[in-house]
Amino acid sequence: MSESEQTYPAAPLVPDLSGAVPTSTEARAKRRIAALEDELQQMKQEKGKKKRKTTYYIAQGRAIRRTTVLYTTLEDLIAENDRRYEEVLEDGTVQATTEQDRFQRGYLALTTTLPWLHPKLASLDVEDCEDMLRKVCVLSHSWRCILIALQLKKGADAARGDDTSTLKDLIAAWVNEDFRPSPLLRSDSKQLRGFTHDVCGKLLCPAEWDWSNDRVRAGIRDRTSDHIVSENSWPLFVYENYRFSSGDLEKGLFKSKILVQAFKAIFTSPSSAREVEGDGDGADVLENNRRARRALSHSKVKTCVRFALSSVSSWRTVDGDFDYEAFWNNTVDFFEDVPGPVARSRVDKLLEWWTRKVFGKNHREDLTPEVVSKMSVSALAEQRKVLEDTAFDSE
Repeated sequence: MSESEQTYPAAPLVPDLSGAVPTSTEARAKRRIAALEDELQQMKQEKGKKKRKTTYYIAQGRAIRRTTVLYTTLEDLIAENDRRYEEVLEDGTVQATTEQDRFQRGYLALTTTLPWLHPKLASLDVEDCEDMLRKVCVLSHSWRCILIALQLKKGADAARGDDTSTLKDLIAAWVNEDFRPSPLLRSDSKQLRGFTHDVCGKLLCPAEWDWSNDRVRAGIRDRTSDHIVSENSWPLFVYENYRFSSGDLEKGLFKSKILVQAFKAIFTSPSSAREVEGDGDGADVLENNRRARRALSHSKVKTCVRFALSSVSSWRTVDGDFDYEAFWNNTVDFFEDVPGPVARSRVDKLLEWWTRKVFGKNHREDLTPEVVSKMSVSALAEQRKVLEDTAFDSE
């Protein structure tokens, strides 16, 4: 073919007044498909990141119902801290009710349990929450934290559900093993629990009453006005060996075997709850000691054990005349709202008892250089050095 006969691609037409250069329909379609595929891939990556972020907050939220608050919402805790800070900025003083003091203690416990939360809330931009804001009808001055708060709450409520379900099964096994009741408790049912069951009734009975007294048992079961079971009495199951001393109401309080079992089942592992007679095994004791001091001072375990022993089939705040939220507050106040240094000392000793019971006792502070020098690793190193020097001198 001669040069004159060779064909070349047609030059683009001169654009019209719109400024658009004509292109083929097929080429435009391919480019649109490629652009959409890129956009879809980017959306998948962003969704994956958002899902991982959400999963992270939900996982972090599981600690809230276990170590911080069982009933109060995160919004209330954050709002109370904001209120106090604004009052301090305004006139340098803070006025608070008993309930508001509980909220603030809960917020401080929350920021200790999740140390990243406070800086995160302080630095959130509007864009971080606008997607969640579209789904919220009523906003408070703490609206910047709604997105994270709801994700944390989801994790927190899931943890409470998991823990109550776990203890429902385990407490049946523990009661059957320790008390050999007749009939035995069923792990899959709560119908025979509560005050209708002699052993569960004894453990749930207000400590100041004698469950073995026929009149007391009948009064509780018939719910007479002389035998009102409420959060204003400590149940017998919170006392060591399930014994109560009217002359010393604090003796043995919160030292019962079933509480230790429940705590270990929730905070360490269900299998660790099998051994509670001696001290803990000391695994990761340094880190666990810090966690224990946060967790032990709250009443999550006491509340869940009470629920597991009862005949109530689903979680609720009030069971008959017994208010679980008030019971939670009474227990938290015992540890945190102490009348003075003498009571604080007793509380600290109780927490140390719990730390040792769950995690064991650590003596690393006693490993001084002098003590270590007498141990086999150091002694062997010294022997090897002596042998080496002796061999060198003999040469």
